Amino acid sequence: MKRTAFFVSDGTGITVEALGRSLLAQFEHTEFTYVIKPFIDSTDKAARLVEFINNVHKEEGIRPVVVDTIVNDDVRSVLETAEAFTLDIFSTFLAPLEQELGSASSYSVGKSHSIREDDKVYKDRIDSVHFAIDNDDGGRTRHYDKADIILLGPSRCGKTPTCLYMALQFGIRAANHPLTDDDFEYGELPKAVRHYKHKLFGLTIDPVRLANIRNERKPDSRYASLRQCEMEVDEAELLYQRFGIPYINSTHFSVEEISTRMMDEAGIERRAAPK
Repeated sequence: MKRTAFFVSDGTGITVEALGRSLLAQFEHTEFTYVIKPFIDSTDKAARLVEFINNVHKEEGIRPVVVDTIVNDDVRSVLETAEAFTLDIFSTFLAPLEQELGSASSYSVGKSHSIREDDKVYKDRIDSVHFAIDNDDGGRTRHYDKADIILLGPSRCGKTPTCLYMALQFGIRAANHPLTDDDFEYGELPKAVRHYKHKLFGLTIDPVRLANIRNERKPDSRYASLRQCEMEVDEAELLYQRFGIPYINSTHFSVEEISTRMMDEAGIERRAAPK
């Protein structure tokens, strides 16, 4: 079954998309087309969106699912006229919380993503992103002593996006260093990381998947050949095993799963709450 799902917010839409995707992912037999609509913060915008939703209903012959975090009552009233199944995240959870805490919610737009001048958590996240960029792919190695974790792996196995995700979401200072033919030939760890063995974590990947990724960048090259990819993956895993470096296969995991599994196994605490 196919359904269209709208994630609607009067702010950035980050919260409602994260929650909505998590909810709808539980329904494996339904294929959803996601439509994200942020900054629906006036009745005029809501009315135009309702018209769009109703057209989708008419074209598809089945009402869309609308998940929203709208806090303005007037805007919500307009949205509720849509020919759709609507799920208001805030009202579902805030009312019981208000009763339990004995306090009224502020119902502030974008509250979970706002920052203050003294917001250390936000600063840590930004500093960690800069660290990940500055220490990407072995380009710079002199700050490895400040890293919380250093990722190893063949080229294009997911090191960079994993480092950036850990930095942005959790404030983790993550560097990454590539494994090359020279490392495989001598069976040794790269010189730059040998003193930081306790910080190392490896990535591996299915060779066929790696060849497909590399072919998108350098088609029909030795770098992208299946033979080369098989050799690099085999040698990388031998290195991990030889030096007792924990590693994870990135083939079937999202960057979110890779990051959280890696941090859990390495015993790294989050500095920042996920955004």
